[in-house]
Amino acid sequence: MAEVPWYRRKGFWNLPNIITVVRIAVVPVMVVVLWNEPSRYEAIVAMSIFVAAMLSDILDGYLARKWEIVSVAGAFLDPLADKLMVATTMIMLVALGWLPAWICALIICRELTITALRTVALSEGLALPADQLGKFKTAFQSTALGFMLWHYETTWFLWPERTIDAHSAGLVLMYIATAFTVLSGGNYLRNFFMHAAEKERAAGLR
Repeated sequence: MAEVPWYRRKGFWNLPNIITVVRIAVVPVMVVVLWNEPSRYEAIVAMSIFVAAMLSDILDGYLARKWEIVSVAGAFLDPLADKLMVATTMIMLVALGWLPAWICALIICRELTITALRTVALSEGLALPADQLGKFKTAFQSTALGFMLWHYETTWFLWPERTIDAHSAGLVLMYIATAFTVLSGGNYLRNFFMHAAEKERAAGLR
């Protein structure tokens, strides 16, 4: 029987988990790049780091499922890495004046609430997987942050006389993401409390 390559082995140090660890490790790099008003070049670097992190989030999960090496450590670190990158990026954008503070606060509070809710739900035997609204929120939020990190107006490659206002485009997308944040958060809460009420009714009938 052929030996399993190191990057596909069960345990911690396989390729999906290494990708996740690297994603966590570059969070401080994002802080350094955005510490002061970034130049156009630094803004592109920050955007590239963020986009690479979001794409790697998709990649490591795909590889873990494909190679059947999903682990408890990976299940914990993967969403943690995503939340650290998103929260750090938003906080730095608020400090730069590129993102309204209330949007950052709302999204972070939503994430904390849903994380706590999932912890309680798990202890009650209720799974709360990401719903469609949550997936829309993530897609719009990631795209919005990418544009907001790009920030500066840029000329079109094919039409040099036209410019892209990256920051304004990102802000519009972030408002859409914020709407999905509220809707998906409300949906999670509704599902949780419906389950809790059903469980209490069932317990009262015994």
